[in-house]
Amino acid sequence: MNIYFCGSIRGGRQDVVIYQTIVKKLQQYGKVLTEHVSYDSLSDKGEDGDKAIHDRDVQWLTMSDVIVAEVTQPSLGVGYELGRAVAMNKRILCLFRPSSGKVLSAMIRGASNKPLFQVQDYKEDEVESILEKYFDTVIKN
Repeated sequence: MNIYFCGSIRGGRQDVVIYQTIVKKLQQYGKVLTEHVSYDSLSDKGEDGDKAIHDRDVQWLTMSDVIVAEVTQPSLGVGYELGRAVAMNKRILCLFRPSSGKVLSAMIRGASNKPLFQVQDYKEDEVESILEKYFDTVIKN
């Protein structure tokens, strides 16, 4: 299974430790095409070559069976990726931490229409069990 993980890069790297936990868990279910999003070494400047990044990431989105997005840190790029994934009829799980004090965009929360697009509020210590439950359902279907 190909998994596309979305997390903020240029929007801010505050949640990189959570991204690492998520990516490590996702690797139990398949190939995470975007594991680099969880790298400590990736700064908020991202990588060089905006066009190359866009084209590569759209190709990975197309190849993906499931999209998992951590959406607590607002990111234009993550929003764009999710919009493209919806247009491709991809299965999407968005993870949001209300304890951050932030409010999730209505365009994300309002898009939730199980089973293809789900938004799940979580606490950090729950993320692995939420992913287990989600992928148990994905695998059964």
